[in-house]
Amino acid sequence: MTLAGSLSLRLLLALTTMASGLNIPLEVEQPPTIITYTSGPIIVLHFDTAITVKCKARGNPPPEYRWEKDGQAFVPPNFQTIRANQTKGLLVLHSEDMSKFEGKYRCYASNKLGTAMTNEIEIKAFSIPKFPKETLSPIVVTEGEPITLKCNPPEGVAPRLIYWMTVDLQHIEQNERVSMGTDGNLYFSNALKNDSRQDYGCFAAFNRIRTIVQKNAMAVVVKRLKPANDSSESSHTPVAPPARIPSLLLPSGVQTEKVLLKGEDLQLECIPEGFPTPSVKWIKMGEVMSPRVKFNNYNKLLSLSAVEESDEGKYMCTAENSAGKAVHYFDVIVEEPPKWLTEPPQSQLTVIGSDVHIKCSVSGKPQPAITWRRNGVMFRDDPDKRMQVFDDTVILFNAKAEDSGVYQCEASNRHGNILANVNIVIMNMAPLILTENNQEYAAVVGKEITMNCSVFSSPPSSISWTKDEKAIEGEGFLAFESGQSLKIINAEKGDSGKYICVASNMEGSSAVTAVLDVKDATKIVGPPQNTQVDSGKLAKLMCKTEYDASLQDTFELVWRKETKEIPLSSEKNSRYSVKGAMLEIMNVNLSDQGTYTCTARTSLDEDSATAVLTVRDVPDAPIKLDLSELDSPRNVVLSWIPGSDHNSTVTEFVVEYEENRWEPGRWKELQRVTGNQATAELKLYGNLNYQFRVYAVNAIGPGPPSEPTERHKTPPAAPDRNPENIKIQGHHPHQMEISWEPLSPVERNGPGFEYKVKYRQLGVEDSFTEHMVNRSVFLVNNTPTFVPYEIKILSRNSYGWGPEPKPVTGYSGEDVVFWHCLRENVSVPTAAPRDIAVEVINTTVLRVSWTPVPPATVRGRLGGYNVHWVRRRSLLNPDKILDLSHSMSFSGNRSHVIVPGLEPFSEYKLTVYVFNKKGNGPKSDPVTFNTPEGVPEQVTVLTSSIIQRDSVRLEWAQPPKSNGILTSYLLQYHLINETALEVIDSKEINITGADTNHWTLQGLKGDSLYRFDLRACTRAGCGPPQAEESRTDFPEPGAASQESSFSTHGWMIGTMCAVALLTLVVVIACFLRKNKGGKYAVKEKEEPHSDTESQKMNDDTFCDYSDSDEKPLKGGSLCSLKGDDATGDSVSRYTLGDYADGGREFNEDGSFIGEYSGHRHRGSVSEPNGPSLVNV
Repeated sequence: MTLAGSLSLRLLLALTTMASGLNIPLEVEQPPTIITYTSGPIIVLHFDTAITVKCKARGNPPPEYRWEKDGQAFVPPNFQTIRANQTKGLLVLHSEDMSKFEGKYRCYASNKLGTAMTNEIEIKAFSIPKFPKETLSPIVVTEGEPITLKCNPPEGVAPRLIYWMTVDLQHIEQNERVSMGTDGNLYFSNALKNDSRQDYGCFAAFNRIRTIVQKNAMAVVVKRLKPANDSSESSHTPVAPPARIPSLLLPSGVQTEKVLLKGEDLQLECIPEGFPTPSVKWIKMGEVMSPRVKFNNYNKLLSLSAVEESDEGKYMCTAENSAGKAVHYFDVIVEEPPKWLTEPPQSQLTVIGSDVHIKCSVSGKPQPAITWRRNGVMFRDDPDKRMQVFDDTVILFNAKAEDSGVYQCEASNRHGNILANVNIVIMNMAPLILTENNQEYAAVVGKEITMNCSVFSSPPSSISWTKDEKAIEGEGFLAFESGQSLKIINAEKGDSGKYICVASNMEGSSAVTAVLDVKDATKIVGPPQNTQVDSGKLAKLMCKTEYDASLQDTFELVWRKETKEIPLSSEKNSRYSVKGAMLEIMNVNLSDQGTYTCTARTSLDEDSATAVLTVRDVPDAPIKLDLSELDSPRNVVLSWIPGSDHNSTVTEFVVEYEENRWEPGRWKELQRVTGNQATAELKLYGNLNYQFRVYAVNAIGPGPPSEPTERHKTPPAAPDRNPENIKIQGHHPHQMEISWEPLSPVERNGPGFEYKVKYRQLGVEDSFTEHMVNRSVFLVNNTPTFVPYEIKILSRNSYGWGPEPKPVTGYSGEDVVFWHCLRENVSVPTAAPRDIAVEVINTTVLRVSWTPVPPATVRGRLGGYNVHWVRRRSLLNPDKILDLSHSMSFSGNRSHVIVPGLEPFSEYKLTVYVFNKKGNGPKSDPVTFNTPEGVPEQVTVLTSSIIQRDSVRLEWAQPPKSNGILTSYLLQYHLINETALEVIDSKEINITGADTNHWTLQGLKGDSLYRFDLRACTRAGCGPPQAEESRTDFPEPGAASQESSFSTHGWMIGTMCAVALLTLVVVIACFLRKNKGGKYAVKEKEEPHSDTESQKMNDDTFCDYSDSDEKPLKGGSLCSLKGDDATGDSVSRYTLGDYADGGREFNEDGSFIGEYSGHRHRGSVSEPNGPSLVNV
């Protein structure tokens, strides 16, 4: 915008008095101006020996000081007691007796241009307050007469408090009859006989000086009244005083005038005398009493705080008893000390020849009188009539330079005075620019900047701004303070340069240059992101910034939590650390949760960004547990109020119980409920004394338990269930052992617990044989060999029987055969499995199948089959014989199993045999086979070191197990985005040579984070990666942040997306081809974590397989390999349908017939290149 015609700000020549206050720079000669002084009154206490009175003024030339006391020049009585600093205006008074300095003082500050003066400063000195020593005669009165005990307390430092007490410091009781007035006197409306005493004492307390003084004790004697017909001195007959019309002890007379200042507190007091004791009432005549009025001292004192003009008027108090009444009138007048109507008159600067008006507008009640002074000397109209005084106004006509000075206006009435010093400066002066020439200013893009051009002149100057000899134009520029400041509202780089300010008036002109440098703004280009972190983990907040390189020395990055700055310490135990632009908080806890602000700051500007850190922790303990019965004490509902989930949803609540009969102090789990419930219905055992508690569980873990409930006792009852897991075993012929899982003590429900054992031979006997036992095992003798029995086990206690059980069938003991005369046990199986076939599924897993043995050769109940294999040698070192044996047992009757846990690239020998509980049968003929090459294990060591600013050297050690012949290493390296912790760019290198143990990467991006993944490879594929992170060296000094050239080229991103899509299509095609025609191929390239798969297979092999178990082995089945196909060809691919291809046959129960006809190879097998089936 254009500023008043090319930003030229011109002030009109002021020929009249300036309305604003005067602010003349000290570089210009000027009369004194009082800056500060000690205001009165100054209280001097009796222990003070020195006081200091300050007076300070400014002026050019510097002013000198003098003092007046009570209107007279203050001349120190001697140098030792007075020290007045004439250049600083400091007055220090020393004396042991400070009372000699009491009075009213003024300070005068003078130079050649005038004299300024202060208002009066009053010094008050107080000595130690004392009551005068006096002898007090007893006060003798007759019953019913009034008494006044005068205190006359000494003056002292306010506040002063008056008390009436006895000599033993007991307060004199005050009431409607006896009370103390505001003057400190004690008034008795009428005397009673018990008012007689010798120790009435008046005490005056001065808290400010911690002093209490006491008046001599006063004695009061009250004489009894005599009956009218009794002249005896010793008469004791009580006589009531005669009634007496009230009168006022305080105040005296009929009417009192009360004058107060506005804002003071009003107190009107009426203390009556008379008999009976009069009561006091108050009214405001002709008006309603203000609601602010309060009555104290038994209605004898009317109080009104901070009186206003509306409180003026006539008040009346009335004292009345049965004999009559008395009244008193108060005329209340509210006045004011002098005060300025608007503000004190202002100092003025004007040119020679103009008229000057000085107006002193004041108010007050009574109306203040105004006194005028010039340089501290009173004046009236000037004889030559150039100066005229019109009460509250002084006019200087055609003012001249010699009329300059300090004019004082003082307004006073009987309540005080006010004083104003008015500096009148009459001069003509060319512009004086006070701003330093070539002043340098710095600003940032987009912010405001103000350049100054402070000018003093008389008359005022016209001020203009230019840049490059051109007038400044545009809406982005704003001049204010009469052009003495130029503001650029939204600075740009093009605003840098030199600006010239020119000031001129009729007396001349002057110019000054300002230099502006506009810098790049400080920005946060990568603000911190809202983050969730688990308690105890490491939290990271990234804050990437950009700032002007020239401000690098002043740049700082500050982190705050809420509004408090985070202390960053180099101590090892500090949980906070900053690594470049990242704030790390170690071992976070719930107190770390909140809003975090990063502020990037330079000497010119700053930028801030915030993020919320959410800490997830275990839930708090539930509270307010409540237990209530449903239909019985053994069926209850437990409810609770969940605690805080700490930002992780509660998944379940666990109810625990403790009982003090069997296992006191031990808590056991009773029930679990989902996390959206806050109640649990509990089924309890009988004859127990319970207490319960609850804890919550979320994704982080279980929280602390709640406080336990009160004890809950259940009555005894019959058992709720019978024993379970009944086992029938025959360890010897003609015997049957029955055992079961006993009921725990808490399940017995009452005393007198025992079991009933019932058994009978199945299909032979009709009735059960019964026995009562206390143990959980029972032996039946003289049973037939290996015959079925039907068995029941019942529970009972003193309160009844458990429910009717279902029968369990079992067999008695198996046969023992004697061979010739030798008592040799030959009850083990007699036949070995036939047609052993081995199918190598992958490098560590086999499928072994066989033809089961005939049932008659088992010689008892079939226990299962045992697969035994021996690792003969590693094909990496075939000359070394290992002979490492392993075996696995599989329960039940089956014809095939999955065997995990083999070593890749090895030669094995395998046998199978059947077993029963008496022992193992003979082994099958051995089968020899080889496992194929596998992928190597993880590289054990990977380290990185910085060679140059864009180069990293990697070194590693070979994997502990290669599982085949090492062929190469696969190196992948990824550029990481530190804010989002995501991969920006990835590349890979195939390093040939099994003996290579180091590699150097060049051309990396400087000041960046990389992750390196290294895998060892065989012909079967590459193993799991070993990872290493490293940061490249910082780049050369320059801009505070750079963007990756990779991420800024769209064509590169498009190319990568196309390659990724093409790769995905090829993988899918290969997968479909392999599933269609390669069902028996051993996977040639193992993916990482093959050991994990083997472990899962190990777990599965212990499941019970039956002949009908030939099902697809899907992930999640308890009796199959897991479905995580990341470790190789999943076993779940092998289904009955797969093996049925090619005309294979199955028995009716689904098992294989004999052998895989047409698809099996007999004898030992060399290293397989595909699926291998081996049988004998």
